[in-house]
Amino acid sequence: MQKKIAMVVFSYYPSDPRVRREAEALAESGMHVDIICLRDRYEKKTEVVNSVRVYRLPIQRSRAGKLSYVFEYASFILLSFMVLSALYACKHYYIVHVHNMPDVLVFCALIPKLFGSKLILDLHDPMPEVYMSKYSIGNNHLVIRLLRFCQNISVGFADLVLTVNEACRKLFISHGCPKEKIHVIMNTPQESIFDIRDSVTQSRKHSKEFIVMYHGTIVERNGLGIALKAIARISYKIPNLIFEVYGDGDFTDQFLQLVEDLKLKDVVRYHGRVPAEVIAESIKHIDVGLIPCIASIHWEYAIPTRIFEYLCEGKPVIAPKTRGILDYFDDTAMFFYETGNEESMGRMIFEVNKDRKNCLNVLGKGIMVYQSLKWSIQRKDLINYYGSLISRKKDDSLC
Repeated sequence: MQKKIAMVVFSYYPSDPRVRREAEALAESGMHVDIICLRDRYEKKTEVVNSVRVYRLPIQRSRAGKLSYVFEYASFILLSFMVLSALYACKHYYIVHVHNMPDVLVFCALIPKLFGSKLILDLHDPMPEVYMSKYSIGNNHLVIRLLRFCQNISVGFADLVLTVNEACRKLFISHGCPKEKIHVIMNTPQESIFDIRDSVTQSRKHSKEFIVMYHGTIVERNGLGIALKAIARISYKIPNLIFEVYGDGDFTDQFLQLVEDLKLKDVVRYHGRVPAEVIAESIKHIDVGLIPCIASIHWEYAIPTRIFEYLCEGKPVIAPKTRGILDYFDDTAMFFYETGNEESMGRMIFEVNKDRKNCLNVLGKGIMVYQSLKWSIQRKDLINYYGSLISRKKDDSLC
C-alpha cells in the first residue's frame, strides 16, 4: 500500500529548494506526497509537479512589515489547518511534515496527530535568532522569549525534528530539544538539476569578463548592500568585473537604488527571481559564487545551499567565516572574508581574480567536501528517518 505524506510550508512550491528536494525524494521512493503552500500570482490552485500534488492557499508573502507577517502567518496557519484536516479525512496521512517558519505552523497538524499520524518539524531557520538579526533586538527581549517558548512547544509536539546543519542542531539542543529527536538533513542541491562540470571552470579562463554571482533572497541581512560596496571598491581594479544577481525580497528597491548611488549600473546585472534550472544554467557561465552577509547571530548558524550549488557546478566560493560554514569547510576549501566586512570581501574577490591557479586548488578541495555531503547521501538519511517513523506508527497501531 502506498504511504501517504503531507507537507506544509509557508513558502512557494516548487521554488523552495529544500521542500522540493525532500518532496521529490519521497515521491521517487514510492510515497504519495501532497504539499500545502502559498499561492503566487498566476500559479494554479492545484497541480501535480514531478509526481507531487500541490495545494496552494490564496495567500501571498508581502514582506510589508511586522504586522503583515503576523497576519499572514495567522491566516496561513488557520487555512492550512482546515485544508490539512479535510484532506486527512480522505487520505489518512502516515506522516505530516511541517517546515518552519513559523515554528507554530506545526500545530496545523493537530487533527492528523490526534488520529495517529506521525509529525516531522523541519527547522530551516532558528526563528528567535532570525528575528534578533532582522529587528536588532536582544536575547532577553519579550518577543524573543516568546519565540523561544513557541519553538520549544513546537519541538515537543513533533515526533521527529530535522534541521539544516550541525551548528543549528547544537543550537536547538541547547534550547532544550532532546538530542535523540533532532537530526541533520543538509541543504545540498538536487543532482538532477545541479551537476559538477569542471570543464566549465576551465573554459572561463579565456572569457573577457570576470563574473561574480549571487542568487537568493534579497533581504538586508543577506548582505547585498555590503556586497555592492565591496564591488564598488574594486571595480576600477577589475575593469571587466560583472556582478550577476538573481532573486527578490523586501530589500530589492534599496538594492537597486544603491546600484544607482554607487554608479554600478554597468557592473550589476539584476535578473529577479528565476527557477532553479535557470540558476543552474547561469552558474555554468560565472567565475565565482559570492555569499554576502551582515554580521549577525543568525548568520553564525547558517550554511546557505548556494555554497553547494556553486561547488557542484565546478565554481569556487567566497563566503563569510561563520560557525555554520567552518563546521564543514576550512581555508583550503573555501575563500573566506571577515563577516560583514566590505573591505575584506572586496580584497578576496580581487585575490580570486588575480590568482586563478590557487583558485582551482581551493575549488578542488571544496568539491571534495561537497561530495561527502551530496544530496544522494542526505536523501538516504531522509528516507531512513521516514521508515523509522512509519515503523513506529505501525507498532502504535498494534498496541
